[in-house]
Amino acid sequence: MSAQAQTPDGGRPPAPSGGTGMASGDGEPPSTGRSGPRSTGRSGPPDAGGPDRSAPGGTPSGPGGTAAGFGGTPSAPGGTPSGRADLAPGVSGAPRDRTASGGAVVPGRGPATGSGSGSVPVQPSPPTRTTASGGPAPASGSPAPASGSPATPAADSGSGPGEDAPGSPEDRLRRFATIWSRAIFPATATSLTRPEFEQLLLPLARRLGTALHGRPFDTAPAHAVGEALVAAHCTDPDALVRSLGVVDSYLVLYCAEPPAEGDTLAAEENRARCARLQHSIAAGFAKALRERTLREQEAIARSALSARSEAQQALHATEERFRAVFEGAAVGIGIASLDGTILEVNDTLTRMFGGLEAQVKGRKVTDWGHPEDSAQVWRMYEELVRGERDHYRSEKAFYRGDGTVLWTNLTVSLLRDAEGRPQYQLALMEDTTERRLLNLRLRYEATHDALTGLPNRTLFFERLEKALAASENARFGLCYLDLDGFKAVNDSLGHSAGDRLLVEVADRLQACATAPGEMVARLGGDEFVALTTGAATRADVDDLAARILSALATPIHLEGREITVRGSIGIVEGPAGERGPADVLRSADITMYRAKSAGGNRFEFADREADERAITRHGLTNALPAALERGEFFIEYQPLVHLGDGSVHGAEALVRWSHPQHGVLGPDRFIPLAEHTGLIVPLGRWVLQESVTQARVWQERHADGGPLRINVNLSPTQLHHPGLVADTVEVLERAGLSPGALCLEVTESALIGADEGLLKPLRQLADMGVDIALDDFGTGYSNLANLRRLPVSVLKLDRSFTQSMQRAPADPVDLKIVEGIVALAHSLELAVTVEGVETGAQADQLRDLGCDTAQGWYYARPGAPDRIHSLALTDAI
Repeated sequence: MSAQAQTPDGGRPPAPSGGTGMASGDGEPPSTGRSGPRSTGRSGPPDAGGPDRSAPGGTPSGPGGTAAGFGGTPSAPGGTPSGRADLAPGVSGAPRDRTASGGAVVPGRGPATGSGSGSVPVQPSPPTRTTASGGPAPASGSPAPASGSPATPAADSGSGPGEDAPGSPEDRLRRFATIWSRAIFPATATSLTRPEFEQLLLPLARRLGTALHGRPFDTAPAHAVGEALVAAHCTDPDALVRSLGVVDSYLVLYCAEPPAEGDTLAAEENRARCARLQHSIAAGFAKALRERTLREQEAIARSALSARSEAQQALHATEERFRAVFEGAAVGIGIASLDGTILEVNDTLTRMFGGLEAQVKGRKVTDWGHPEDSAQVWRMYEELVRGERDHYRSEKAFYRGDGTVLWTNLTVSLLRDAEGRPQYQLALMEDTTERRLLNLRLRYEATHDALTGLPNRTLFFERLEKALAASENARFGLCYLDLDGFKAVNDSLGHSAGDRLLVEVADRLQACATAPGEMVARLGGDEFVALTTGAATRADVDDLAARILSALATPIHLEGREITVRGSIGIVEGPAGERGPADVLRSADITMYRAKSAGGNRFEFADREADERAITRHGLTNALPAALERGEFFIEYQPLVHLGDGSVHGAEALVRWSHPQHGVLGPDRFIPLAEHTGLIVPLGRWVLQESVTQARVWQERHADGGPLRINVNLSPTQLHHPGLVADTVEVLERAGLSPGALCLEVTESALIGADEGLLKPLRQLADMGVDIALDDFGTGYSNLANLRRLPVSVLKLDRSFTQSMQRAPADPVDLKIVEGIVALAHSLELAVTVEGVETGAQADQLRDLGCDTAQGWYYARPGAPDRIHSLALTDAI
């Protein structure tokens, strides 16, 4: 066979030089090294690893330390044939893995000379000589083998060879497998390591060796070896070439039985058999490779067919799913071209537009404009058609064929082709008409009063904010209406009648506000507001308020009764942009209460100063509880002077509030607020306790002047408090003050029409010895005859009776009135005290009229407790 062999590492052999085969420098076994017919005369296999020695006069031929191959021309003078080097030195029983230079083994010639750096010199085996009969003769100095049998080198230990000993058939077979594995392993696509691959080739080598000397000769095992190489994934053509080269070079050398001496026919037969085996290996390899290729091609064809079938099935399934989604979707789906022509619509979309496909399909998207479309919707549509956006969402209205409006949540997406160019547009429409109507209904209910149908506070504030945020030249006018006496209607006729009354009032108010820019709303209860906007709102709002009062003046027939409705209106008018909605509404509310306190059934315009006073009152009301806890209240005392001798009879306790922002506030600024909030009870108790304690201090300091009486004011709320008597007794006992040194002042208005339940605690206190003074006497409408049933012991005349006495001559009428009151009081055994005395003339007149005690700025202003006896006696005016 003429195929070239390769070295075990896969290198190609260079052209032979002079027919001399050279072993590679890395220790690969050499070829037979001949240029003509293969020599058959051998004495046996080469030594298994002992140092090689050249024939006499022979030297290593290669620069990389290679030795002359077996059967080659002599490399040294003398013409002695060189021996064959099988193994690299230092390797026990196995050849080197690769040649240093990648040289290949050439069948019939031997390996190329190793070249390049890194080559490992090979020590040649002892040479053999050819005998006259054609058989190899033992080298000089080596023992000759027995006649007719191969020479076996001795083992390293010097013992005789065994079955696996160096030089044994099994050892030679393993060496052949090693050479074979190293030759084709680099060209093999396998996950095995090289030693594992060598073990895979060992049975194949054994089959080749058996077939080589089989009787009768059969090439079928070699054919199977070729197939086995393909099965082992040695499918690269280089693997076959290298395998054939190894078989050609080494099969006979390592696996053939040594012929008898001089038997050249046996050697030639082995070479012939080896050639036929190579042909069979190549045939088996080609057949197996062809069958494998056919199988792979068939598998690829089946896979391609299967993939194409699966792709067709997937495409069909995708189309079926799309069609199912398209036809059965609960939302409307439409496909249109880029010019807006509608190409396909599903049944849902057709039903949304009235049920006729012709009304939808074939139309242009631009035909479905709606007045409520925003410019942004069509801008996004144009961007999508141009390919500048992939999708957009919007709420859009469409006209149906019957003229009704279809509201939808619209999602439009751009469909592109495989190259990414815009191709179609896909629209998804969700019918939101009913939802929108429901939202409008909910919005109406959220912004309108359920009873009257008028806009409620929420919608009114939205309109008011818009009016106040108008241009600089815009103005507004607001009327805040509260019905007078509406609570009496609810209490007397019931709430259902009150609701019908409110509905009637709402209808009348709505009929009054019909001009452009006017609206009426109900804030809650019996409170309504009317808003007007324009350039001349001052006159408009005045006229609107007058129309409202005129409309309410007509009696309302309710449950067979004729009810007259009245109302108080607070008006705020001004330019837009200066005030916020809450500020405007608060000012209107304050003004409305000012109109109500002025008698009602009228309207008042807002006044900033009045608003500030109301706001201050509100702030003081909120600050009262904390002020009492922080100790911001204090008491000043004004002396009570005996008019007969001018001595200090006692003092009246007057509470003050040291406010952090407003300074010292008199009782007229906060007592009504305390009455309104109920804080007057703890505040009055604190005043009582402080005053009684101070009275006890006075008694201890001025014991020689007799006890001083302390006057403390009681509010109407305190009179109704069930703990009045118990608190008073506890305070007196804790301070150690006798009840006679305490005088509680009660205003005349608080006792007008008082029943026995209210008078009972006063009687109990009077029975204890506490004096009860009737304050501000003469300002109310009390019946003088009632004085006999009241548990009072002192009358305090209001200053209005004595103001005319401040300058002489006094008004005779006032003198007669005072004189009569004093006479009446004395006849009832009541002491008379006059307040507001500011001049000496006034004091003299009162003394002449018989008044008992007096107080006022003429004697002393209210001050600290230690100045109680410091009388000024100076005219205050």
